[in-house]
Amino acid sequence: MIKTSLSALLLAVCASGVWAQNTPVGTWHSIDDKTQEIKSEIVIADNGGVLSGKVVKLLRKEAKQDAVCDQCTDDRKDKPVLGLEIIRGAQKAEGKDVWEGGKILDPENGKAYTLRLTPIEAGKKLEVRGSVFGIGRTQTWVRVMN
Repeated sequence: MIKTSLSALLLAVCASGVWAQNTPVGTWHSIDDKTQEIKSEIVIADNGGVLSGKVVKLLRKEAKQDAVCDQCTDDRKDKPVLGLEIIRGAQKAEGKDVWEGGKILDPENGKAYTLRLTPIEAGKKLEVRGSVFGIGRTQTWVRVMN
Protein backbone atom coordinates (compact mmCIF):
# COMPACT_ATOMS: atom_id res chain seq x y z
CA MET A 1 0.00 0.00 0.00
CA ILE A 2 2.77 2.43 0.89
CA LYS A 3 4.67 1.54 -2.30
CA THR A 4 1.53 2.15 -4.38
CA SER A 5 0.88 5.53 -2.73
CA LEU A 6 4.52 6.54 -3.12
CA SER A 7 4.50 5.50 -6.79
CA ALA A 8 1.30 7.46 -7.42
CA LEU A 9 2.75 10.54 -5.72
CA LEU A 10 5.98 10.29 -7.72
CA LEU A 11 4.01 9.92 -10.96
CA ALA A 12 1.86 12.94 -10.10
CA VAL A 13 4.93 15.08 -9.36
CA CYS A 14 6.62 14.04 -12.62
CA ALA A 15 3.45 14.62 -14.65
CA SER A 16 2.88 18.05 -13.13
CA GLY A 17 6.41 19.03 -14.20
CA VAL A 18 5.59 18.11 -17.79
CA TRP A 19 2.28 19.98 -17.74
CA ALA A 20 3.85 23.01 -16.08
CA GLN A 21 6.22 23.33 -19.04
CA ASN A 22 3.43 23.48 -21.64
CA THR A 23 3.25 27.25 -21.30
CA PRO A 24 5.14 30.16 -22.82
CA VAL A 25 6.03 31.36 -19.32
CA GLY A 26 9.75 30.95 -18.74
CA THR A 27 13.11 31.77 -20.27
CA TRP A 28 13.71 31.31 -24.00
CA HIS A 29 16.49 31.61 -26.56
CA SER A 30 15.38 33.33 -29.75
CA ILE A 31 17.02 31.99 -32.89
CA ASP A 32 18.13 34.04 -35.92
CA ASP A 33 16.08 33.07 -38.98
CA LYS A 34 19.02 33.22 -41.36
CA THR A 35 22.02 31.94 -39.38
CA GLN A 36 20.18 29.71 -36.86
CA GLU A 37 22.42 31.31 -34.23
CA ILE A 38 21.05 32.11 -30.76
CA LYS A 39 20.18 35.82 -30.78
CA SER A 40 18.88 36.68 -27.37
CA GLU A 41 17.38 35.45 -24.15
CA ILE A 42 13.77 36.41 -23.47
CA VAL A 43 11.85 35.99 -20.21
CA ILE A 44 8.09 35.62 -20.57
CA ALA A 45 6.02 36.27 -17.45
CA ASP A 46 2.33 35.86 -16.61
CA ASN A 47 0.73 38.90 -14.99
CA GLY A 48 -2.83 37.91 -14.06
CA GLY A 49 -3.36 35.83 -17.20
CA VAL A 50 -1.70 38.35 -19.52
CA LEU A 51 1.77 37.57 -20.85
CA SER A 52 4.65 39.97 -21.24
CA GLY A 53 8.19 39.27 -22.38
CA LYS A 54 11.48 41.12 -22.01
CA VAL A 55 14.92 40.80 -23.56
CA VAL A 56 17.29 39.93 -20.72
CA LYS A 57 20.45 39.04 -22.70
CA LEU A 58 21.86 39.78 -26.13
CA LEU A 59 23.84 36.70 -27.13
CA ARG A 60 25.16 37.30 -30.65
CA LYS A 61 28.90 37.92 -30.81
CA GLU A 62 28.39 41.15 -32.76
CA ALA A 63 25.46 42.36 -30.61
CA LYS A 64 25.83 45.87 -29.24
CA GLN A 65 24.99 45.57 -25.56
CA ASP A 66 24.04 49.27 -25.47
CA ALA A 67 21.73 49.08 -28.53
CA VAL A 68 18.49 51.06 -28.38
CA CYS A 69 15.23 50.67 -30.25
CA ASP A 70 15.72 53.78 -32.37
CA GLN A 71 13.12 52.69 -34.94
CA CYS A 72 10.36 52.10 -32.38
CA THR A 73 7.43 54.48 -32.66
CA ASP A 74 5.74 54.00 -29.27
CA ASP A 75 6.82 54.37 -25.64
CA ARG A 76 9.80 52.07 -26.35
CA LYS A 77 11.45 54.56 -28.73
CA ASP A 78 15.13 55.00 -27.90
CA LYS A 79 14.90 52.58 -24.96
CA PRO A 80 17.71 50.05 -24.47
CA VAL A 81 17.05 46.69 -26.14
CA LEU A 82 18.32 45.00 -22.97
CA GLY A 83 15.30 45.01 -20.68
CA LEU A 84 12.94 45.99 -23.51
CA GLU A 85 9.42 44.60 -23.33
CA ILE A 86 8.91 42.95 -26.72
CA ILE A 87 5.80 40.88 -25.87
CA ARG A 88 2.63 42.52 -24.63
CA GLY A 89 -0.93 41.44 -24.01
CA ALA A 90 -1.06 37.77 -25.08
CA GLN A 91 -3.72 35.65 -23.38
CA LYS A 92 -4.52 31.95 -23.42
CA ALA A 93 -7.08 30.98 -26.06
CA GLU A 94 -10.05 29.18 -24.56
CA GLY A 95 -9.60 25.41 -24.61
CA LYS A 96 -6.23 25.51 -26.40
CA ASP A 97 -2.55 25.59 -25.50
CA VAL A 98 -2.18 28.76 -27.57
CA TRP A 99 -1.64 32.34 -26.38
CA GLU A 100 -2.73 35.13 -28.72
CA GLY A 101 -4.24 38.57 -28.92
CA GLY A 102 -1.08 40.40 -27.99
CA LYS A 103 1.74 42.04 -29.90
CA ILE A 104 5.40 41.26 -30.43
CA LEU A 105 7.95 43.93 -31.26
CA ASP A 106 10.93 43.39 -33.53
CA PRO A 107 13.51 45.74 -31.99
CA GLU A 108 15.62 45.58 -35.16
CA ASN A 109 12.98 47.36 -37.26
CA GLY A 110 10.69 48.85 -34.59
CA LYS A 111 7.58 47.13 -35.97
CA ALA A 112 4.93 45.44 -33.82
CA TYR A 113 3.11 42.36 -35.05
CA THR A 114 0.03 40.42 -33.97
CA LEU A 115 1.28 37.59 -31.77
CA ARG A 116 0.55 33.90 -31.42
CA LEU A 117 2.54 31.68 -29.03
CA THR A 118 2.27 27.88 -29.22
CA PRO A 119 4.33 25.59 -26.99
CA ILE A 120 5.51 22.47 -28.85
CA GLU A 121 7.51 19.36 -27.99
CA ALA A 122 6.06 19.22 -24.46
CA GLY A 123 7.00 22.86 -23.89
CA LYS A 124 10.67 22.51 -24.82
CA LYS A 125 10.15 24.81 -27.80
CA LEU A 126 7.86 27.71 -28.56
CA GLU A 127 6.44 28.66 -31.92
CA VAL A 128 6.34 32.44 -32.02
CA ARG A 129 4.25 33.82 -34.87
CA GLY A 130 4.19 37.50 -35.72
CA SER A 131 1.85 38.67 -38.45
CA VAL A 132 0.11 41.63 -40.04
CA PHE A 133 -3.19 40.96 -41.80
CA GLY A 134 -2.46 37.22 -41.57
CA ILE A 135 0.88 37.48 -43.36
CA GLY A 136 3.94 36.90 -41.25
CA ARG A 137 6.56 34.48 -40.09
CA THR A 138 7.03 31.91 -37.38
CA GLN A 139 10.17 31.47 -35.33
CA THR A 140 10.92 28.57 -33.02
CA TRP A 141 12.41 29.55 -29.68
CA VAL A 142 14.11 27.05 -27.38
CA ARG A 143 13.42 26.89 -23.63
CA VAL A 144 16.42 27.60 -21.42
CA MET A 145 16.68 24.78 -18.91
CA ASN A 146 18.00 25.91 -15.55
